[in-house]
Amino acid sequence: MNKISPKVLEQLAPNGVLSAAVYLGNFLLVTGRSPSGEPTGISPEICRSVAKRLGVELSLIGFNTQVEVVEAVVSGGCGISLLGSDPARAQKITFTPAYVELEASYLVSANSPINELSQVDQPGVRIASFYKSAYDLWLQRNLKHASLVHADSVKASIELFVSEKLDALAGLRTGLVDASQEIPGSRILDGQFTGIQQAIAVHKSHLESIDFLDACVEEFIRSGLVADLISQYQVQGVSVAPLSRMPSKD
Repeated sequence: MNKISPKVLEQLAPNGVLSAAVYLGNFLLVTGRSPSGEPTGISPEICRSVAKRLGVELSLIGFNTQVEVVEAVVSGGCGISLLGSDPARAQKITFTPAYVELEASYLVSANSPINELSQVDQPGVRIASFYKSAYDLWLQRNLKHASLVHADSVKASIELFVSEKLDALAGLRTGLVDASQEIPGSRILDGQFTGIQQAIAVHKSHLESIDFLDACVEEFIRSGLVADLISQYQVQGVSVAPLSRMPSKD
């Protein structure tokens, strides 16, 4: 990559330290803690790679809600945030292209008449969903007939699905696999209703940083770094985002 401009350093690491916000609830991308207590996983490693290219130290800050991750960048408390790219969030922050995609699907009960994704969005169908998760925001925009029943965490959405005998449970495929082991006879539908785009976000006014981070993501994918991280952390249901979705630099 080209030499880092002083403007980018001023925007992302004004004191020589890149503060990066990550969402701790994404169990696919934040998989644990280091002995010192720092988050570990694919997203933290992406943050480290950005800091390395900037030539600065990294301060990783974990948040328990995605709203906090968004606000960390809006307020200027963090230079970058890593979370699911979504039009609703993009009203406040600017996203790079995705570096990975997460598969989102549905789980249904053993006796459910629903066998295909196309059968979910029908009148009277009720779907348990983690409120304001990236897949929930997608469902809010795209469902035509089915209704969402919201919970305040992934775990709570699973409990809601069972206790209220709802028709479907929305979630990331890996999480649904775990849930299916706790719900006898439950089935995960084939395919996905959307692929959640995980990206880097910055303050809307930081135009120079957006270009820099776009180039970072492209390099991380082309170099094989993202694929290597997926292999290193042995996560399922995560794939490298296609370069075809990168914006043209012509």
